[in-house]
Amino acid sequence: MDKNSFSLFLDTVSTRSDDILKGLMEHLFLSFTSIFIALFIAIPLGIYISRNRKFAEFFIGITAVFQTIPSLAFFGFLIPIFGTGSVTAITALTIYSLLPILRNTYTGIVGVDSGIIEAGKGMGMTSKQILTKIELPLSLPFMMAGIRTATVLTVGVATLATFVGAGGLGDLIYRGLSTWNNQLVLAGAIPAAALAIFFDYLLKRVEKLATPKGMKN
Repeated sequence: MDKNSFSLFLDTVSTRSDDILKGLMEHLFLSFTSIFIALFIAIPLGIYISRNRKFAEFFIGITAVFQTIPSLAFFGFLIPIFGTGSVTAITALTIYSLLPILRNTYTGIVGVDSGIIEAGKGMGMTSKQILTKIELPLSLPFMMAGIRTATVLTVGVATLATFVGAGGLGDLIYRGLSTWNNQLVLAGAIPAAALAIFFDYLLKRVEKLATPKGMKN
């Protein structure tokens, strides 16, 4: 970006600051509502299929199939069901978030050393105690990796929510593309990319703080 283009970009950010702030708030709402819903679905489901492994391939396969559908097409498929607006966007983003969280939760739990689990049973632990005190803490790095992947993916795909009337930073990108205004495109794209990087870093810090001390090395 040359000096003139950078100056134009700063002018665009200054004049469109209200639109950028509004789009940022909408983007955060769409992204993190979807992530929280996905967490409430995928983590319990991951625990369930780790206990009933014959269902694992079925549920992971379903979420993988949804992941292969092009994002914009998937938003379009949901419009006849939910109409336009945030409900359609959140539904699509939630479904896109499921696979990395579900797969990593399942992989993390089933990958816990069976010897450790047997030791827990030998100490008289119940199945619930083994899950909460052994399996979940030891599988946390895998789970957090899935959550980080899902978060970055969702923040990126949320820019397409503009095509179903749900707002977000994608509005600025679309307006910029429609008017051949590269500075307006950047005014939407740069905050979206910065959000993804920031929350990936934040979740990495949370992962380090939550990881049991014995596993940090």
